[in-house]
Amino acid sequence: MPVESDAERLRAAGLRVTQPRLAVLATVRGRPHLDADTITRLARGHLGRLSGQAVYDVLHALTGAGLLRRFVPAGGPARYEMRGADHDHLICRECGVISDTGRSPEPGPCLDPSTAATFAVEFAEVTYWGRCPDCQQRHLSGGEL
Repeated sequence: MPVESDAERLRAAGLRVTQPRLAVLATVRGRPHLDADTITRLARGHLGRLSGQAVYDVLHALTGAGLLRRFVPAGGPARYEMRGADHDHLICRECGVISDTGRSPEPGPCLDPSTAATFAVEFAEVTYWGRCPDCQQRHLSGGEL
């Protein structure tokens, strides 16, 4: 099965193919959980000149078209990742690393939306906070963070 190019994805989503859109998609691919400032800095490596506002406009268009997923961890900036299967996140309170969980975001026994009977629940999004393995190890060995 052939792999769909970013240009084909943009066209299929009803968006024009532009260099800033291609640069943002190339930046986010393989680098999930980036914030807009990091995306801007890295996308400039693809294009050279690119304004922060242009990146915000592209991120808005790509999330609106369903090509990127936006999530906002409590107390932090919005993060972006390629849209695929929805999933939850694990965030380290010490170093800030973000990892994906294997849990499906579909409501389950611990996330019973029955109290929201008037809502048509589409998915549940859960963020788990704790300490990553590296920070656990540093903590156990008495190392400084």
